Amino acid sequence: MNADNVHGASLPETYAHPARRNVGQQERVLSTSAGVALAIFGLKRGGLLGTLGALTGAGLLYRGLSGQCPVYTALGRSTASRREVGMSRMERGASASVALDRGLRVDERVMIQRPVHEVYAFFRDLHNLPRVMSHVEKVEVSSSALSHWTVRGPAGTRLHWDAEIINERPGELIAWRSREGADVRNAGSVRFVPTEGGGTEVRVQLRYEPPAGALGAAVAKLLGESPAEQMRADLARLKGELEFYAGDAAEHVNAPEAPDGEAATPAR
Repeated sequence: MNADNVHGASLPETYAHPARRNVGQQERVLSTSAGVALAIFGLKRGGLLGTLGALTGAGLLYRGLSGQCPVYTALGRSTASRREVGMSRMERGASASVALDRGLRVDERVMIQRPVHEVYAFFRDLHNLPRVMSHVEKVEVSSSALSHWTVRGPAGTRLHWDAEIINERPGELIAWRSREGADVRNAGSVRFVPTEGGGTEVRVQLRYEPPAGALGAAVAKLLGESPAEQMRADLARLKGELEFYAGDAAEHVNAPEAPDGEAATPAR
């Protein structure tokens, strides 16, 4: 598939358009800061008061990270600028990726003792990714290029975005970017490099703009949600998933046949 085939595609109507942001940047920063403080207070305090504090903090965190306020929605009010809700001319296109000079970057890699075609096939089936990516709750695939992601954020929040594959070389590369309305703008690539021993080196490059800017990244790290740490853990799970099940399958294939009426004993 080439990029020209992707750019003209549109999301199916089954995906509802994400709610527009109605909280301005300054309010988002204040809400996020207050949410973190209340959440930490509630978790440390415990009891009824602590629970209420944690719940209130989670609500403020959602408001700050997502830029959406249900009360504002009900009142028809918004403090977000046209630029913040993506209504400027430059942001009316289908894509909402990350500029090369903006956002944060994560580079990680892992060696997997399985051939390239197996690793690529597992990764290319996006339905597999929630099995190895702990914060990915669901991936809904609408076409070979388009998908909708639901990800668990800090303090129980949920973040959503639509993504498109913009470059693909089977067995070598998958590159993607988020589309307009993403809670977290992101873009990246996964490369699959064969090794001399018949394994695969998986190289992931990710660039993203955290919710509420740099403060959002600091909040995520404070709550144990460092993207680099997440990526390393996810790739370790990917390695374990592919190598464990491959070894398990080989064990069953190599197991000796049992005489009639006796159970087979697995090879050791």
